[in-house]
Amino acid sequence: MSEFKPSSRRDSRPRQSNKKRYITIFALVGALALTAFIFRHEIRNLTETVSGAEYSGDGSAVVKIVISKGDVGTDVAKKLVSADVTKSYDITLRAIYSRNPTFFPGTYQLPSRISAAKAISYLTDPTNSIVNRVTIREGLRLGKVFQLLSKATGISLSDFESASKNLKSFGIPKAAPSLEGYLFPATYDLDPAYNATQILSLLVDRTKEQLVSDGVPKPKWHKVLTLASVIQSEARQSQDFYKVSRVFKNRLKVGMPMQSDATVSYGVGGATVETSNSDRNDPNPYNTYLHTGLPIGPISGPGATAIDAALNPAPGSWLYFVTVNLDTGETLFTTTYAEHERAVALWRKWMRENPGWNG
Repeated sequence: MSEFKPSSRRDSRPRQSNKKRYITIFALVGALALTAFIFRHEIRNLTETVSGAEYSGDGSAVVKIVISKGDVGTDVAKKLVSADVTKSYDITLRAIYSRNPTFFPGTYQLPSRISAAKAISYLTDPTNSIVNRVTIREGLRLGKVFQLLSKATGISLSDFESASKNLKSFGIPKAAPSLEGYLFPATYDLDPAYNATQILSLLVDRTKEQLVSDGVPKPKWHKVLTLASVIQSEARQSQDFYKVSRVFKNRLKVGMPMQSDATVSYGVGGATVETSNSDRNDPNPYNTYLHTGLPIGPISGPGATAIDAALNPAPGSWLYFVTVNLDTGETLFTTTYAEHERAVALWRKWMRENPGWNG
């Protein structure tokens, strides 16, 4: 009589089924844990919003936040909470650390009472930065530059004039009698948080950058800017800048007065390059009819082309130039005085044919 033995097949089926079930459960739990880890920040934000630890919605009144140079996460978090943009310092700081954003200095516009995540998005979006845009054209004098800056920023003209007198604070050569010529002509987006000194420093620094870029050593900054400013004021067409530079270089080389009407006009406070006999006999230090060499300082704000022309004059033997058509800017360059006289005759003829022309 054979002994009955249970089938090993039937015993293994329940065990295998349970094993598969356990594997499925563990896989599901693992997937849920992984999902929770990946979206832990979102889950925490949702929890904090629901619990009231964070503001929700699109916000309310618009406020301004100033991010200063050197501000770190803790500084930004304090400013956001202080302005009631975000509700919790700890939550805001944690959001900053988790995102690791780059904050650029400036004044930003954003709604109050929003989540930390939204606040960070506003501060890292350059379109939310508030700026005062101003364009400084080449050849403008210092007073006109101050007027444009004042109009663009709302800072008083007297503030700019007062700030400009502290020349040492701008790090310009001691020979400079003023900031004239040191405020680089360009378009600037100015932070509303800047004061007059900070704005002027920005323009001066841009001039320094240009000089360094052109390879001008600091001991030569003042002379280069002074010559460039005269070129800027005298030349009518950009292609003539380099010829005008050569004329003045040739005159300076032989000890001949520059005889620039633009410098004479500047010295007597005139508004144009046309001068009278009385102007040309005024003994001010900008009068290049009475004094040989360069004037004591720039007479306007030279641009990049004028600076380049001062450094790289065109080759030539010219000693004279005269604009024979003030409308088109056509200018004749000559070597001898006789040639110059003939060119002057053409200019006088044009003036007779265009009475009352004032450019």
